[in-house]
Amino acid sequence: MTTTPTPRRIVFLGTHGQYNIGDELLLESFLAQLGRENRYLVNSYDPAFTRAQLAGRYTVEVIDTSKDRRQLLRGLLSCDLLCFGGGSIIKELYASTGRNRYSTLLMILAIVTFTHRIARKPIAMLNIGVGPLRSPRGLRIARMILSQVDELTVRDAKSLATCQSIGVDALQATDAVFSASPEWLLGRAPLAEPAPRASTDPLKVALNLNFDIENPENWELFLERLALALERVNDHHPIELHALAMQVGFKQNDDGEILDAFAARLPSVTFHRHELHDHNDVARLIESCDLVVSERFHAIVIASILGVPSVVLAYDVKVSGLANMLGLSDWTVDINQPFEAAALAGQMVDLIEQRETVSVQVRERSAELEVEARRNFDSIRQWIAGIPLRGKQKAA
Repeated sequence: MTTTPTPRRIVFLGTHGQYNIGDELLLESFLAQLGRENRYLVNSYDPAFTRAQLAGRYTVEVIDTSKDRRQLLRGLLSCDLLCFGGGSIIKELYASTGRNRYSTLLMILAIVTFTHRIARKPIAMLNIGVGPLRSPRGLRIARMILSQVDELTVRDAKSLATCQSIGVDALQATDAVFSASPEWLLGRAPLAEPAPRASTDPLKVALNLNFDIENPENWELFLERLALALERVNDHHPIELHALAMQVGFKQNDDGEILDAFAARLPSVTFHRHELHDHNDVARLIESCDLVVSERFHAIVIASILGVPSVVLAYDVKVSGLANMLGLSDWTVDINQPFEAAALAGQMVDLIEQRETVSVQVRERSAELEVEARRNFDSIRQWIAGIPLRGKQKAA
């Protein structure tokens, strides 16, 4: 890994401190790749949580996302670079969030415009998702944001196409978490061999559910059909479900609550709950399972890096795009539309029967994406190295 010759002060913004393991993993991945030599100002909805997460490994100041607006403005005035790292940030919010559909877009527009016009500092948006943008107003706000960004990379083809449709130049890169090795995700070396099991032992299935889907009107039907599908799979081959809660706390209907309620729909299937605190816990649980059934983007990414096949529950375009990129389209279902339980059960059984072959395929594809992700970060570090130091920036 190349490093920045002279440390930079970077304001790094994202969705941190919401107890979403995928978002915290993005933060860890970006800071590791951008370089420990830099000084970071990071936002968080729970600063104490984020300070504890990063303690002793980075030179970082953490500010409260909701309360420290003045401190953020001072940071933007004194930094060398504003960086947004990963995540689907240029988007209209789904109705299921209970928030104004444009609230995230307008917040980011205010920050970017201040940084560009007042602070006159370079802005990077790296490996981000663009969309969904379903209205003319959303598209206009997105263009106003992205046209002020100096370095823009997007993580999927759909995001790239959306940028092109609104007249914004971007480069496609892969998700930052693909830069992670299995050893880093697990916090130890991968297990050499799976634990021996009898042919009659149940298959271990890690299950993740996320309430915030694109079409909330289909949510109850989705749960009903998913439960029926899992019952049919259990009839074909006994399974035990392991709750893969990527977010617990911060909001109503978090993954843990949804999984607990879903367990009641499957009284004949053994259901295990787990306390998962970070990406190491998630990776170790996934490694111990035969199959992952997931909505969450980064649960699927981690599973693929570890060579565990996934049935993809596509709740929005970013997840379906990931499935295509990983070669998992045959085992993907759009949960925003009605589907037949028998069809989903068939997909699951098919993947169970092919899991050894698919395991090799997703591991190999993830290794290719790791090389690509690290190459992307090499380019970004070179770009950062060319940024003038504070007080030496040219007037825009």
